Amino acid sequence: MAYATTNPYTGETLKVFDNATDQQVQAALDGAYAAFVDWRETSFAQRAKVMTAAATILRDNLDHYARILTLEMGKLLSEAKAEVILSAEIFEYYAEHAERLLAPEALPVKNPEEGRAMLVHEPQGIVLAIEPWNFPYYQIARIIAPQLSAGNTVLLKHASNVPQSAAAFDDLMVKAGLPDGAFRNLYLARHHTETVLNDTRVCGVALTGSEGAGAIVASVAGKALKKATMELGGSDAFIVLDDADLEKAVKWAVFGRHWNSGQVCVSAKRLIVADAIYDQFVALYKKGVAELRAGDPLAPETTLAPLSSQKAADDLAAQVEQARELGAVVEVIGAPVPEKGAFFRPLLMTNLENNPARHWEFFGPVTQLYRAKDENDAVRIANDSPYGLGGSVFTRNTERGVAVARRIYTGMVFVNHPTMVKADLPFGGVARSGYGRELIGLGIKEFVNHKLIDVVDIDAPF
Repeated sequence: MAYATTNPYTGETLKVFDNATDQQVQAALDGAYAAFVDWRETSFAQRAKVMTAAATILRDNLDHYARILTLEMGKLLSEAKAEVILSAEIFEYYAEHAERLLAPEALPVKNPEEGRAMLVHEPQGIVLAIEPWNFPYYQIARIIAPQLSAGNTVLLKHASNVPQSAAAFDDLMVKAGLPDGAFRNLYLARHHTETVLNDTRVCGVALTGSEGAGAIVASVAGKALKKATMELGGSDAFIVLDDADLEKAVKWAVFGRHWNSGQVCVSAKRLIVADAIYDQFVALYKKGVAELRAGDPLAPETTLAPLSSQKAADDLAAQVEQARELGAVVEVIGAPVPEKGAFFRPLLMTNLENNPARHWEFFGPVTQLYRAKDENDAVRIANDSPYGLGGSVFTRNTERGVAVARRIYTGMVFVNHPTMVKADLPFGGVARSGYGRELIGLGIKEFVNHKLIDVVDIDAPF
């Protein structure tokens, strides 16, 4: 597996990086644990100072960091800037809240006169982070900000096509004042995952990626008796009920399916529309998608970027063709895209009710469309999925929206908005979308020891 920066818009390979050697991996493990021994004893104020500094550097160098994202994985420059800001907000969130989130918790006891009990939350060691390419900075920030704030240290294995993004965060944390070894990017070969997880100083692994990668890494972690969190695929339902604000729902549907060129685990991949407004919705949706313009992702007028690589575009085309052979009706609804670059022209897919493709994740600008007879039918279609990451419900009656949201089997549901990511909201799913949570208090507690300390009166009965 070669780590290389290949611009998806030009096809030019800009830089290639060597895999880490076995010796470098061992040195990184030694360095991460040596850093942990000291870092776990630092105050929350000291950790917050580093988090705040990282956020400030990102904000002060917005264009620099954003441009790296666009050159490596092709996202729109405006979206790259938004990702840099989101990453800064995550650092700022933990700088402000980590101490409160990990404060000792007094436990209610039956007989207080016999003593007192509390839970304390303590760091455990080195966390291995395995991250994907679609949000190269955000994926790093949402694991290292909470784990470093908790007192753990982190080793990173990033996706092979975003090596400069990974290196940029390595450099960022040094500039922010993080002690040497506390965070380290490594261009790991596949076999190094087992090496790292078998090391007794490593307490667990946080992976965001495909089901296949998750299954492999979870198996290795299980054999090593290490905790794992898995943020995997998704095929989010975007339910539009009969009383929805049609024009606004369409606007959000176009955005929700096509931001980051549709390469988002929480994209609005399955549009489920009430029969009463179905035809109107579809006409407006097609018009909105047709207005997207593919081109140079650095240009402000571009609204549809290339996919992350030509292979990604080719694989998506093959997947669509397989769905078509199984009976899906596929319609081109996007404007023509440039021949040069890893572009994919937006498609609409119907006739999926009895098609195995309804259970697939299409990672790119391919929309699955379903007509729902009524609210119950919309919920049925939404839950007919092996995934359970995010979802949306659009209705003018927010109480109705919440009631429908509670019936959808996912980790996250938004009413009148596509699934989104924010520094102060938890992230995670159920079923084949994985397990564990990231961000807020849930994320910071994934790899800490929740230790009971019970102070008992020496004369208390056993």
